[in-house]
Amino acid sequence: MERLRPIGEDIWLAEGDCVSFYGFAYPTRSVIVRLRSGDLWFWSLIAFNPNLKSELDAIGTVRFLVSPNKIHHLFLGDWQDAYPDAAVWGTKSTADKRPDLRFAGTLADEAPPGWRNEIAQFWVRGSPALDEVVFFHRQSRTLIFADLSENFSAAFLQAHWAPWQRAIARIWKIVAGWGYAPLEWRLSFFDKSHLRRAKAHWLELDPENVIMAHGECQFGKGRAYIERAFAWV
Repeated sequence: MERLRPIGEDIWLAEGDCVSFYGFAYPTRSVIVRLRSGDLWFWSLIAFNPNLKSELDAIGTVRFLVSPNKIHHLFLGDWQDAYPDAAVWGTKSTADKRPDLRFAGTLADEAPPGWRNEIAQFWVRGSPALDEVVFFHRQSRTLIFADLSENFSAAFLQAHWAPWQRAIARIWKIVAGWGYAPLEWRLSFFDKSHLRRAKAHWLELDPENVIMAHGECQFGKGRAYIERAFAWV
């Protein structure tokens, strides 16, 4: 069965299984971008799967393994073993959490040279709980979030979350129609200045699509989605 789903020229999604996060079932999703060099940029790695590896090898050379925040680290080691020559990149908080991995460097506002001309990035900090690097694939005009926007469908919540958990999702507005970040993270942003600047940049980019690790992706009208999902900022 094919795991890669194209969503534009040289950009694909790969859907993974659910993982448990403090008793809540979270779906997993990767984004793969083929750079002009033919190298592959592999974001938010789902569980290792040999079939997915074969599909990746068929479209390019996996060169970058990218963790957008310290929560998205679970499968980095397995993929680093599969691609020992690939460069692992993550936030400093991710590198501190995973000293067992070999990091090529840590992510901040300026993208590494390997993808700088094709993928922009924005380092969102201001919360002691979590920082995240958000990416923008220029060619497809796609913004890529890990946990700063969660957009669960009613069908997913009905299938995977208990009634009390579904109530929390609605109260926190991490459901389709809102797309907010989880409430506890929003409340921990004691300094919103970085996030406000990042949001202004995202709106200026006028994104077509918005991809998030957890929930329903937004294809088309991406700018309107950003305005709604980050109204709390």
